[in-house]
Amino acid sequence: MKSIIKFATAATLAVALASGTFAAEFTKGTVKKVDAKAKKVTLIHEELKALEMPAMTMVFRVKDDALLEKLKEGASIEFVAERVEGKLTVTEVK
Repeated sequence: MKSIIKFATAATLAVALASGTFAAEFTKGTVKKVDAKAKKVTLIHEELKALEMPAMTMVFRVKDDALLEKLKEGASIEFVAERVEGKLTVTEVK
């Protein structure tokens, strides 16, 4: 029975990865600093489960200017961070 459940879980994961249907996982954070020229933001964030990273303060690249406009120092946000070309990058903000 356990092996059937493991197989079903693995199959579901494989289908989700192949189809790109994984929902982005938002993480809570606070904007500490915005560097618009460098397209970077410093965030105090909770654990980034998708990246296996504990809660900490760190600098991220920001995907585009529209996202930079949403980031104000001291603001509480929810964001998605991904590795883009090997760099930790904020790709979504709400």
